[in-house]
Amino acid sequence: MESTARLDSQVAPPSFDWRQLLRDFYDLSKPGIGFYSLLTTATSFWLASVEFNATLFIHTMIATGLVTCGGGALNQVLEIEADSRMRRTEKRPLPSGRVSPTAGLLFGALTSLAGAAYMLAFVGSLASLLAIVTLCGYLFVYTPLKKKTHLSTLVGAFPGAVPILIGWAAVRGSLGLEAWSLFAILFLWQIPHFLAIAWMYRKDYARAGFPMLTVIDPEGSRVAFQALSYTLVLIPVSLLPSLLKMTGPLYFGGALLLGIGFVVAAIRIANARTNTTAKQLLFASIIYLPVLLALMAIDKL
Repeated sequence: MESTARLDSQVAPPSFDWRQLLRDFYDLSKPGIGFYSLLTTATSFWLASVEFNATLFIHTMIATGLVTCGGGALNQVLEIEADSRMRRTEKRPLPSGRVSPTAGLLFGALTSLAGAAYMLAFVGSLASLLAIVTLCGYLFVYTPLKKKTHLSTLVGAFPGAVPILIGWAAVRGSLGLEAWSLFAILFLWQIPHFLAIAWMYRKDYARAGFPMLTVIDPEGSRVAFQALSYTLVLIPVSLLPSLLKMTGPLYFGGALLLGIGFVVAAIRIANARTNTTAKQLLFASIIYLPVLLALMAIDKL
């Protein structure tokens, strides 16, 4: 008994894993979505700039990052139950229990509010309003609609495209046709991108009770039609920056080639609705947007 007691007394209490905690809160912020939000905001900021204001740019990136991180966390708080039913999300910090719902709620609320306030103080009122619209649309319109209708994907593309307006508004203080052309590109790009994900994880979405188009259309004919339609419309819309004299011939040619490649990937999923063709469409979308934005930035007139 004494030896057992001595052994027990020698066992060190478990140490707190700060690295795991940081990883969990990093995952809670949905860094993938945050990356695209910052990328689109930075590109539109650059395109709108006559003389680049580095200080304003840093403020805009910080504020946008905070709002995006907060929104991602709050979205996961709202979807804990659904995430716990899906294999691809069941190991996220909240459904796995590594982060409590209260901690997630506080992190999300404080981060997003701090981002909106920071935006108002250091960037501008229109940019701050757009950040709030993005946050509210994502949390209070798109997220609850996911449980009700497959049209949630279309609705969610609106707040998903607003960050590209934030960069423009930060510089100009207003939104012109140029800004809305960028918004249209990002809006159209999101549909085939998310349809590819929805097809790959359609069983997961069905298990969680999300009536995604890929769930209510198991044959995939409507999915294929929409993916092809949106990629086709994206080609002429993606050429608008050159037609509006924002970019030159390098972007025009590059956007045309990228658009054709995107359409080819959509044709493949239309011809054979498999996980393989869905992955190809997803890969095409992941390549398309960053390269398109890079061409915009390089070929700015």
